[in-house]
Amino acid sequence: MENNHQKPHALMMPYPLQGHVIPFVHLAMKLASKGFAITFVNTQYVHHQIAKSHHHDHDPEAEDIFVGARESGLDIQYATVSDGFPLGFDRSLHHDQFMEGVLHVMSAHVDELVGRLAASERPVSCLIVDTFYVWSSMICEKYNLVNISFWTEPALVLSLYYHLDLLRVNGHFGAQDNREDTIDYVPGVRSIEPKDLTSYLQAANTWTVVHRIIYKAFQDVKKADVIICNTVQELEPDTLSALQKKQPVYAIGPIFPTGFAKSPVATSLWSESDCTEWLSAKPSGSVLYVSFGSYAHASKQDIWEIASGLLLSEVSFIWVLRPDIVSSDESEPLPPGFGDQIKGKGLVVPWCCQIEVLSHSAIGGFLTHCGWNSILESIWCCLPMLCFPLLTDQFTNRKLVVDDWGIGVNLRDKKAVTREEVGQKIRRLMIGGSADELRRKVGEVRKALDDALGPNGSSEKNLNDFISDVKVKIAANKQWISRSLIVSLPSST
Repeated sequence: MENNHQKPHALMMPYPLQGHVIPFVHLAMKLASKGFAITFVNTQYVHHQIAKSHHHDHDPEAEDIFVGARESGLDIQYATVSDGFPLGFDRSLHHDQFMEGVLHVMSAHVDELVGRLAASERPVSCLIVDTFYVWSSMICEKYNLVNISFWTEPALVLSLYYHLDLLRVNGHFGAQDNREDTIDYVPGVRSIEPKDLTSYLQAANTWTVVHRIIYKAFQDVKKADVIICNTVQELEPDTLSALQKKQPVYAIGPIFPTGFAKSPVATSLWSESDCTEWLSAKPSGSVLYVSFGSYAHASKQDIWEIASGLLLSEVSFIWVLRPDIVSSDESEPLPPGFGDQIKGKGLVVPWCCQIEVLSHSAIGGFLTHCGWNSILESIWCCLPMLCFPLLTDQFTNRKLVVDDWGIGVNLRDKKAVTREEVGQKIRRLMIGGSADELRRKVGEVRKALDDALGPNGSSEKNLNDFISDVKVKIAANKQWISRSLIVSLPSST
């Protein structure tokens, strides 16, 4: 084991959204178990939400989420920075204002923290931050750090954003009247329909705050020393190979907690309901799990149609419905009387530990918004998916699930969803021959994930190669600093 001063010391910082925090925490633990020292940084707001959801109301600021990890021998320190807003500011309701802060204000707070760590006894040697941050190259250049960009979505989405200029030049993005024919010119992407681009690439207004973040982030990522990706080489071989010709890109996914069990580190921004007792009373494979994730909003109309479709299907279900699923100021998203109609058949909770529910034997399928973590977790549990994308990468992820891998059924193509379609497709996902075929296919994809994580698998090999690559780059940086110091020392007369 390297002593503390020889270890590579990485500052890791996820984007301040639930779906980004989870893989970052699990990657931090993985790297610490392979000899890294980690300083993990959350925003004060994310930290406050995690502490509150784990009932540390008395003093949420005092809670260090990595205490348990350190007790098991992992070298992980914890820090927080301001995102520029007070804790009471409603980031869900004022989404665009919040994102403006992330774009313009946050880097100053991060710079200050990195500066303090740079002057400490254990200076940071590399930065591992979310690809959507626009400031990593600036900070890495200032403090001479190895710049590692962590992409938490599939390589297909990375490639589409990476080649934004190609989409623009060819009139598939940012034109008054975007072309609607097949896109077949993006390196490593055989072909993709415009309806399968991310929501931001389909948008009419291409100068929103999120677009400006994307433009800046994807200029910045091209300056990264290394990109790591929460995907598997065998699932996206052509896309990854094309990206690897441009920059060092390592597919190291799926990034799960050890043993796919509840993590010793708290990551949830909401209090989790325990569904185990309810599930344990249900027959194996009989329950549909429904969740639209932590971030995107759905319309009240869609929620009502899905609710009615669930009743029509007559399938048992657990539905995770965030209080702000429609909006922070819409307190009752469900149809009147829905709670009485589902007695014994359905359970609606505000949040839960998703991997615990998905791995329960009673679950037989997943009606999902197609967030990337949800897709990887669903595959790991051999569950076919009913795909209801809402925002951002979810439309592109749906293409992978339904069209490329054949492990899911599509529930939406821009048009409004109807209760009849919901009911019928739930039955197709859960019952009969088509359900058996989907389960067979998802079992094959699960094997690819399993193999990748094995001792000789691609993700394990890529992770080790990535670590070696980073150590070489850190050593080169140290030599450069030493030479610079020697050159700048005044010569003795």
